[in-house]
Amino acid sequence: MKNKEKISVIFICMGNICRSPTAEAVFRRYVEEAGLEDVIHIDSAGTHDYHIGEPPDTRTQRAAKLRGYEMSDLRGRQAGVGDFTRFDYVLAMDEANLSILQDLQPRGAPSHLGLFLEFAEQHNEREVPDPYFGGADGFEHVLDLVEDASRGLLKHIRAQLGR
Repeated sequence: MKNKEKISVIFICMGNICRSPTAEAVFRRYVEEAGLEDVIHIDSAGTHDYHIGEPPDTRTQRAAKLRGYEMSDLRGRQAGVGDFTRFDYVLAMDEANLSILQDLQPRGAPSHLGLFLEFAEQHNEREVPDPYFGGADGFEHVLDLVEDASRGLLKHIRAQLGR
């Protein structure tokens, strides 16, 4: 992927209504602020088909909007085998979804498959916890983790692009 002209990233959680759309919205804004939206393609998906076509959870949207992120136009979709050839980075929010993706990944797929928080610089956690069954503070914590990892991922990709 070195010196590649366009980089693509997909964030994946279980249902694609909390963590992965949060990551998509946050990373998209960081990419736009860096003026790199023409060279970095961003998407999100879920490993399960629970919420295909649905918008992100209202609590997720509320927490994101308070920090200036817009995600009302996002819709849930399920990850598929083709994502491993369409995306350079396939980033799971937690170990359980990473395991599902490892089973789905075709042999020899060129994409980097790993945990999103590998790119976090301020937090030591490995997994973005699912806030679905918790309170508002869980959605805030997800945003803290996602903002940190998004900054680190953007720095990583900028180095690859030489920008």
